Amino acid sequence: MLRQIGVDFHELRLREASSRPIDIVERANARETALAYVQRISRTKAAVGWDCMLMRRLPQKPVLAADTEVVLEGKVLGKPTDARHAAAMLEALSGRTHEVATAIAVRGADDTLTALSISQVSFRELARDEIERYIASGESFDKAGAYAIQGRAAMFVSRIEGSYSAVMGLPLYETAQILGQIGYPVL
Repeated sequence: MLRQIGVDFHELRLREASSRPIDIVERANARETALAYVQRISRTKAAVGWDCMLMRRLPQKPVLAADTEVVLEGKVLGKPTDARHAAAMLEALSGRTHEVATAIAVRGADDTLTALSISQVSFRELARDEIERYIASGESFDKAGAYAIQGRAAMFVSRIEGSYSAVMGLPLYETAQILGQIGYPVL
């Protein structure tokens, strides 16, 4: 998606070996709102990425991180743990409108700039066999809310208000705005 807006970048993987413990625990704190959670996680990812860059003695460049969450009635759905959990999420979203909140954070040497994009996504009614076939495709795993709007689940979406790219995982408008603020070239 960054290439789409002409951003030259290098991917920085936090966990180079799967045997290492995870760098960031993505779990809401007690009484933390969904929006506060997604913003905290994006800032944390950017900070951890910055520290990894310094530790690996890589050239210092801005570190961009994002976090996307599907929110239904104020509750973060997260990613499904298994097929049953994915089915429960999709059944809960069926015939309803939910929020997709994507926060980005860009960490530089002196500070971290952030932005938040909130989109409203409406699903049509989903039949049980559609949900089962979608889950069998494997697309719902490792996806917030158990769906990928850029994939087969696009046929579930009857309406979207907000940023399509944010629902995919990176709000390009907000990203370009922040990168422009720090003088990083886009397009």
